[in-house]
Amino acid sequence: MTYQKTFKYSAVAVATSMMLVISGCDDSISKPGSDSYSAGDADFSKMVTVGDSLTAGYADSALYLNGQLASYPAILAGQINQVQPITFTQPLVNDNTGGLLANGTSLGLSNRLVLAADAEGTIGPAPIAGEPTTEIGIPAVGPFNNVGVPGAKSFHLVSTAYGDITGVAAGSANPYFVRFASAPTTSVLVDAASQVPSFFTLWIGNNDTLSYATGGGVGVDQTGNLDPTTYGASDITDPNVFASVYNSLVTTMTANGAKGVLINLPDVTSIPFFTTVPYNAIPLDAETAAGVNAGFASYNGGLLQAQAGALITEEEVAARTITFAAGNNAVLIEDEDLTDLSALSLPSYRQATAEDYILLTTSSALGTLADPNNPLSVVGVGFPLNDAQVLTASEVALTTDANEAYNATIAALAEASPNLALYDAAAAQSTLATEGIQYGTGGITATFARGGGFSLDGVHPTERGYAVIANDLIDVIQESFGATIPKVDPGSYRTVYTN
Repeated sequence: MTYQKTFKYSAVAVATSMMLVISGCDDSISKPGSDSYSAGDADFSKMVTVGDSLTAGYADSALYLNGQLASYPAILAGQINQVQPITFTQPLVNDNTGGLLANGTSLGLSNRLVLAADAEGTIGPAPIAGEPTTEIGIPAVGPFNNVGVPGAKSFHLVSTAYGDITGVAAGSANPYFVRFASAPTTSVLVDAASQVPSFFTLWIGNNDTLSYATGGGVGVDQTGNLDPTTYGASDITDPNVFASVYNSLVTTMTANGAKGVLINLPDVTSIPFFTTVPYNAIPLDAETAAGVNAGFASYNGGLLQAQAGALITEEEVAARTITFAAGNNAVLIEDEDLTDLSALSLPSYRQATAEDYILLTTSSALGTLADPNNPLSVVGVGFPLNDAQVLTASEVALTTDANEAYNATIAALAEASPNLALYDAAAAQSTLATEGIQYGTGGITATFARGGGFSLDGVHPTERGYAVIANDLIDVIQESFGATIPKVDPGSYRTVYTN
């Protein structure tokens, strides 16, 4: 069998006519006079925002200065400051490169992504050149109102080892928190609560499933394991562990009568990291498809033999049968959930379905040769995607079940107290993914690189996306606490960067 042509699917091939849109402020955004502003029943004098990368202002695979300055907490605080003068501080990094140093040595974290053309002229994300200049061994002096920590899971916020620089290499500490922790033995929660907040936002739990999903489901679903110290970095947090920790977070943050907004968790598979590369991303002509089918004839025949021997069902034979045709074809994947037929020398291969999600980071591998010396080893055709390159339907179900349990905990706590409001980020993200969100002077969608809502990592919002979130939170605060707060024009914030 030979291939008539080679091909490479690019997740941003559709972006050849892409335009970077940076629009100015449009005065059609409602701007009432300052005498109409009111804090209502809320007191914003000491606002503290608690969470993970989404709270920190992380974007484009990095924490960088411009992103922090346009974090949703920074935008929200700027608008609240027009209602009630407040001081709002963040542990700002030194540069717009990204990455961190530990005692002068780079920790190997990603530089931020920008749009750039490769040697073939294809436009896509690429790390910006430069070396990090932010040193975690030199503490940032707080306290800080924004205590968002990139990478944090729910239980990390109560860990007294999370800010100890000696634990960074072992993974027990987080370098972002190490940099601004008030002491090596403090916790994120302690540093947040010690400021005696009068108002707070809490957005945590995304990474409790997201790290599993973005890793292609190679982690472990820890449901039933109540000891998070035994979890791996890519594992799903047990819902009871989440509920216990989240209750502690809310109880501590409200101990002095603070009001706040709890933010629930979007469906992880609604973000461009999972929705950009289609499951049927393999284009073949008729002749090539016929050649591929001939190569899989023995595999397909072996499946029928396994069925005849009662080793697999007719339904599994249908799911595992490999068939290519002229046009776009489903990607070949390896699925460990399939019946093990290695005794018959049959691998656990099948073609992806619409219920599987090909990771954005997998796009560069599709169509390349797994073995440069083997022209038949085209990834996605003659060579399967491995478990880390695709989130299968069964793995999606695990993340969905966990997310729904986490959101039930968040909703119940918000409902139980008149001092707490709920921002339904899950519904907002669903709308963004299916319809887009309009904000008066324009709109954003979840289309990768072009929609304006998501940065180039396909996971975190752009500055414009964070502005939309800030406006949504203003709506919630106004409705729940009777405040009147001016909104921003999201169109005045940037989307993706080219430098």
